[in-house]
Parts: sequence; structure tokens; C-alpha cells
Amino acid sequence: MSHRNARLTVHGRRLLVERVRSGRPVAHVAAEMGISRPTAHKWLRRWRQHGEAGLLDRSSRPHRTPHRTPAAAEARVCHLRQQRKLGPARIGPILGIPASTVHRILVRHGLNRLTWMDRPTGTVIRRYERDHPGELVHIDVKKLGRIPDGGGHKVHGRQAGRPIRGMGFDYVHSAVDDHSRLAYSEIHPDEKVATCAGFLTRAAAFFQRQGITHIERVLTDNAWAYRKGLAWKAALADLSAVGTLTRAYRPQTNGKVERFNRTLLDEWAYQRPYASNTERAEALEPFLHTYNYHRCHTALAGQPPITRVNNPTRQYT
Repeated sequence: MSHRNARLTVHGRRLLVERVRSGRPVAHVAAEMGISRPTAHKWLRRWRQHGEAGLLDRSSRPHRTPHRTPAAAEARVCHLRQQRKLGPARIGPILGIPASTVHRILVRHGLNRLTWMDRPTGTVIRRYERDHPGELVHIDVKKLGRIPDGGGHKVHGRQAGRPIRGMGFDYVHSAVDDHSRLAYSEIHPDEKVATCAGFLTRAAAFFQRQGITHIERVLTDNAWAYRKGLAWKAALADLSAVGTLTRAYRPQTNGKVERFNRTLLDEWAYQRPYASNTERAEALEPFLHTYNYHRCHTALAGQPPITRVNNPTRQYT
């Protein structure tokens, strides 16, 4: 494999082949390039056998691994990991396998991180991402208790005699574009059909202003407003969009907006103590601006969502 002191890079190998093809002796070309004759002949032989592809670096992985852990033992390691959520230090003594070997097995099967598995079933979560902005939009509602004037228990403590029962709830409606992670949220007093339908219309207008001109599909959970609401279906028809429901009790399917809800709580709703419900509501718009235009996203190689809206064909690795 190439390294910073390598005598031959891919460009150098091409130069070697060109000089030899021009009729010069291999030994002379090798001496000029500071390599041995066997090395020069090796790359010439690969070029004759495979053409341009033969000049690229090959994987250092061996063709055979006679001492690899038997498949039956690997299956037992995976079973313990998925059923009991044990780590290498626990699985190793049970099966009589070194913990380092157990870790390599888990990496090989994509089980080395518990966050990559569905915790109840142990199955590996299949990540997906749509090809372009607007192809799929996730929508969900997060219910938050209202804050009394003067602040709640986060300001005064739970024993300060400030009961918050009867304050009611705010319903934060959120829409997240599957490809770009661009997000839009509104606070409403309920999650009725008319409210959800109006939110969808305004969310589509917001996405259009950002450059997402058409929403093809909308993914929601199985709330009554999304399943039976006539106003919701009419809003979908106005956008020429198709409504899709998640499987019952499978929030992972709607995972992008579920993850956004968690960010919403950490970086807005619970980010600091608020003195009133109005103060918290007023902080939502600045948070959304930061999230869409400035906050880095690990799935976008550290770029904010608006970057992917403007460059939908760019590869993020």
C-alpha cells in the first residue's frame, strides 16, 4: 500500500509503464526511479494482466484465513449480543474466547455498537436515506408541559410549592426532510386534524422557500388525524403528495424526526430554565435557524442541513 515515503504511487507506476513501452530497458528505468528490477517487473506484469486497474493498490487482506473463528462460534457470539446485549468482556468468558476476538467478530457482523441495534428485538437497524430533497418528509408531534409565569420546577425546584398541574400542554409539530434533514416546527395547543393539516401546508411552503419545490411523500405515525382526517387528506392532495404510515409501535421507521425531537428537547426545550411559556416559545425560531443553517450534522459530514438542499448530488462520507 502507498505511504508518504513510497517510491511508486499510481502516477509513478503509469510513468514506469510508459517509459518501458517506449523501448527503454527495464533495468535503466528502475534505476532512474529508485526501485529494484523485481519491483519494476511486478508492476509491468500486473499492467499486462489487468491493464490500468492493475496499477492500483490491492487489499492487504489474505485470500484465506485458516485460523479464523469457526462460523458456529461466531453465531453464538452474535446470539448473546442480540439476545442479552452483552459486551466482549462478558461474552468472552462465557464462550471461552478472548474479548479482543469477540470484539472483532462483533465488528465483522455490525453489532459492535448497541445503538446500531433495535434494543427490544436485537435486530440490526437498517438505515435508509432518500435520494433527493422532498422525496420524503417525516412529520411528528412532541407534547410538552406548559411553563407557569415566573418559571417552573427547573427555576424554583420541585419543593418550592409551585404546582404545575392544570397548566396543560404545548404540542410541537415538526417536519424533517429525509435527505437534507432540513427541519420546520410550530407550537400549537392541540394535535387535531385541522391543526395537523394547516401545519403540513405551512411546512410545505417553508420547504419551497428553501428550494424544495415538491414533496412527494409524507411519513407519519398512526395517530387518528393522519389515518382518518379528511382535512389532512385534502392537504396531501393539494400538495400532490402521498401519505404513508409507520408500522404500529415502530418509531424507528420515523427515526429522523424522532431524533430531531430529541435534539429539540436537548437544545431548545430543556436547554436552559425558562421564566415563562412565552419565553420558551420565542426561543424556538432562533433554535431552528441555528439547526438549519449553522449546526453541524454527523450524517452530513459536519455540514448544516441547508448545505445538502443547495447541493443535493454532493456525496457526504
